Formats: sequence, structure tokens, C-alpha cells
Amino acid sequence: MATTIDFIEYVCEQIRGIGTIRYKKMFGEYMVYINEKPILLVCDNTVFVKKLDCISEKMKDAETGFPYDGAKEHYILDIDHSEFSKEVIALLEPVIPIPKPKKKK
Repeated sequence: MATTIDFIEYVCEQIRGIGTIRYKKMFGEYMVYINEKPILLVCDNTVFVKKLDCISEKMKDAETGFPYDGAKEHYILDIDHSEFSKEVIALLEPVIPIPKPKKKK
């Protein structure tokens, strides 16, 4: 089951005010960028964040899962809790780099 456009819009609404937000459809699922950094992965109407040290304490009670076959284990972010989601994003945003542009061949 792919992520619905209604759900991705809901995710973006829940984190409004945290920075510049955009999303990009990728293989039927979505990546949410905050300040041009890929922060949230949304697959099957579930929001995932990378398991990084900077959020391990805050996410210690969170469920984990695999966003797609072959992926590393991620935390599942409870996007219904807007303030908590914004706190997690605020911890992630400084440590996740802006992706380098791909060179054209």
C-alpha cells in the first residue's frame, strides 16, 4: 500500500513552522525535506526517521521498522504528536547534510 497524498499533506501540516518543508515522490513513497535536508521517509502511511545517536534518547520508546525491503531499521515517528515530532526534527536537522547534486553525465 503506497502512501496517500492526503497522508503526506497531513505529515507536512503537523510539522509546519519547523522550517522550509517540501516532499518528493520516490518509487511510490515520499521523502520529506526540511530546509533541503532529507529528514523524514514516509512509506505505507508510516513516518520513519533514521536511527541516529542524536535522537536515540528521545526515541528510546518508539517502535522501529523497515520502510522498504533492504532498508536499515528506522524509528517510527508518531506524527500525530506534532510538538514531539518537531522536537525530533530539531535534533536531526543540524546533523543531516544537504545532499550533493548529482553530476550529469
